[in-house]
Amino acid sequence: MHREPMLEDNNSVVIENLVKQFGDFVAVDRINLKIRKGEVFGFLGPNGAGKSTTIRMLCGLLTPTSGRAQVAGYDVGRQPESVRQNIGYMSQKFSLYNDLKVIENIRLFAGLYSVPANQLKERIEWALEMANLKGQENLITGTLPGGWKQRLALGCAVLHKPPVIFLDEPTSGVDPISRRQFWDLIHHMAEEGVTVFVTTHYMEEAEYCNRLALIFRGEIVALGTPSELKQKSMKGELLLVECEPLGQAVEVLQSAPDVIDAAVFGNALHLVVRDATAAVPQVQKYLSDHRITVGRIEKIRPSLEDVFVSLTTARDSGKERTA
Repeated sequence: MHREPMLEDNNSVVIENLVKQFGDFVAVDRINLKIRKGEVFGFLGPNGAGKSTTIRMLCGLLTPTSGRAQVAGYDVGRQPESVRQNIGYMSQKFSLYNDLKVIENIRLFAGLYSVPANQLKERIEWALEMANLKGQENLITGTLPGGWKQRLALGCAVLHKPPVIFLDEPTSGVDPISRRQFWDLIHHMAEEGVTVFVTTHYMEEAEYCNRLALIFRGEIVALGTPSELKQKSMKGELLLVECEPLGQAVEVLQSAPDVIDAAVFGNALHLVVRDATAAVPQVQKYLSDHRITVGRIEKIRPSLEDVFVSLTTARDSGKERTA
């Protein structure tokens, strides 16, 4: 008799002290996460941080060195095949066959995912509707605009109605309007109970996630909702400084009193300081003394990018060692 897997406390993904080593290199270092059913969970980090290695373990494609992870109720180390049957996966390359027609791609993936014959017609109709490709079934996939191809790839990845989907940089190279439409689809799926685990390097896109984990050098350095991360994870307050020349200003401010960090953001500087009110006149005088022209200087709210830069810079300098 077939038994349904048991979800731990309604969590679709449970990760405990997960480690992956390649020789002496630790790619993923004792990470712990619990992701709820129907949650849109974001995984942020630079290239080489451990995002893709983690996803490959969670998809049952890579065996953990130690620790454990459970996806859709199945153990990734002991039941990788069951994990693969109960997830959808979509990468930035979309995994589509460009020389096939739209309908041929859908039928191919339906076969790969063993969609039951009695559900096939309904699932094909759903995928075409969702991808807004009704009436375009016979177009060659390689000729589709990026946004269409993206929605088709998502439709193919979830033809078998998986309870958990993994999206690895799914909007890379797609125009902003298509990106927004894609996220509307993601939230609609989550409302229907699908758990979505997404990696992205677009910081503004991370705002669409219910919760986020920031990963750096294999470790999770922060975890929370976008609002929580912006309010609680900065080790200080933030100043916007418009000045010239920018490059010289950054160098000068590295040794300024009470300035924790300085970085270029667009055509201005973002400074992390201990006390913004006290720092404004001090920074203004310090820059003027070094013959740097200061335009505007004011306290601002941190963005997720500010939070990430602050946390990773602190890690590099050894100032902050807690996750």
